[in-house]
Amino acid sequence: MDIGTGNGAGSGGARRDRLDEAVEELCGAVFPSLRRRDQRERGRQYVRGLITVAGRKSIRNMAHQTGGGGPAEEQALHHFIAGSTWEWEPIRAALTRYLTRTAPLNAWVVQPMAIPRGGAHSAGVGNRFDPYQGQMFQGQQSFGTWFTSGGVATPVGWRMHREHDADESYESCALTGVTEIARSAGAGVRPVVLDVPDIATRATVVRFAQARVPLVARVGAGALMIPADARRAGSGAVPMGARDVLQSVRGLRAPLEWADPDRPGARRSSLVAGVRVWFAGREMLLFGEWTDARRQPVQAWMTDLTRAAPAALLRMTKETGRVSRAAGTSLGRVGLRDFTGRSPAGWHRHVTLASIAHAALWQAGTLTPPPTPTNRPTPRPRCPSPC
Repeated sequence: MDIGTGNGAGSGGARRDRLDEAVEELCGAVFPSLRRRDQRERGRQYVRGLITVAGRKSIRNMAHQTGGGGPAEEQALHHFIAGSTWEWEPIRAALTRYLTRTAPLNAWVVQPMAIPRGGAHSAGVGNRFDPYQGQMFQGQQSFGTWFTSGGVATPVGWRMHREHDADESYESCALTGVTEIARSAGAGVRPVVLDVPDIATRATVVRFAQARVPLVARVGAGALMIPADARRAGSGAVPMGARDVLQSVRGLRAPLEWADPDRPGARRSSLVAGVRVWFAGREMLLFGEWTDARRQPVQAWMTDLTRAAPAALLRMTKETGRVSRAAGTSLGRVGLRDFTGRSPAGWHRHVTLASIAHAALWQAGTLTPPPTPTNRPTPRPRCPSPC
């Protein structure tokens, strides 16, 4: 059965062939944990439905598009997602291993995905805080773990934030999600770029250090720290805000050219400088980016990779732009936000299969950007707990 390509680019026939081949290859690689043939076929059907159905990817729409469309077909597809017992973790691990064979993993990028939704008919709905919008909303809050390497930026793991769990802070939710997929896939230890405004808190640094997971996280301009040189000197070691620390070393800034994720083929330039600081009881590297030498740094990041060059680290953070661009395209294209139901397991199965659909679009070269670049809203300076 041919797969339609929606808003894909390129010649229609060749495009469909590439996408058909990508779906078959991926499904063959990631579904071996589904022991029953009918489950593997349902998985293929669901992935195809996520790609071919225009608009909302409901069970009814997908059953009509890829099957007979009757009540029995709809019920069978619904049971496969919400009522079956197959596990999604092995499939996510297999997807990660497949991608690793295709292109070596560069870094994990963890980004939140806010899903506005009213009513009580979906898992995890409540009053949530969107760190990008800087405001509360009604719906679900999840964290996606994205595999980034070369030209690849695709989600492989998901975790829904449990608002009512006292131990489930934003940083612990993000850490748990990325460590689960890394360990299950045997992907080894790679840096985690945590793209959440002001997420580099003491609690975050401590949690990742205890888990022995390298961290690169955005830090607020006012976060207090002590320059390492001043601390070693033993005098004048007073806490300073991150922005002030970076401004104190602006004479060390070096130019850096990087690829613009919103404009394929285009290059942009920034200035970057880094300085070692004492933060959360350990020595860290604070580095910042300037787009105008006469102004304050536009972003500040904290990492425990203290021996890495600031330029290499800043290039790593640019993976977040590619992830944001891919997410802006794929949220509607493969229906990552479209699951409705009270079953948390159903939600996990849906986003897992949507991740496979996303990876197939990437592999086939048919995941095209939005007509115009989309930028994340500028976050407010501070956010309430649990950020």
